[in-house]
Amino acid sequence: MTDQPDLSPGESGAQGSNVIVDLREYRNGKDPIPVTFHRRELDAILRIYGRMVGEGEWRDYAIDHTLEKAVFSIFKRSGEMALYRVEKNPKLAAKQGAYSVLNAHGMILKRGHDLAQVLRVFDKALKLIKS
Repeated sequence: MTDQPDLSPGESGAQGSNVIVDLREYRNGKDPIPVTFHRRELDAILRIYGRMVGEGEWRDYAIDHTLEKAVFSIFKRSGEMALYRVEKNPKLAAKQGAYSVLNAHGMILKRGHDLAQVLRVFDKALKLIKS
């Protein structure tokens, strides 16, 4: 069994190669490409994720790529809801910024055009310790 179409006796396979396909129509007919994180974006996110795992605050993550946005979800335990979501939504790039960090309730903690600036929401404030 092959993936080739069944041909009638005397019919050759070369006849189908004479079809001209407009590339614009071909591209439009294909499934749209989902939004993804680029390597540098993932590096920045995973750097913070690794630090927080080392501190014992986070334990699991998930990455989702949809047609509208890419989402990096952060979990305390894998069976629970995400503590935070780092989202990339290119449709908002010209307005509020493509990147945002949301908490478990869906409230936006920080939004902007620069991912590094948005990820600073996870930086811990220095505390004065009295001895």
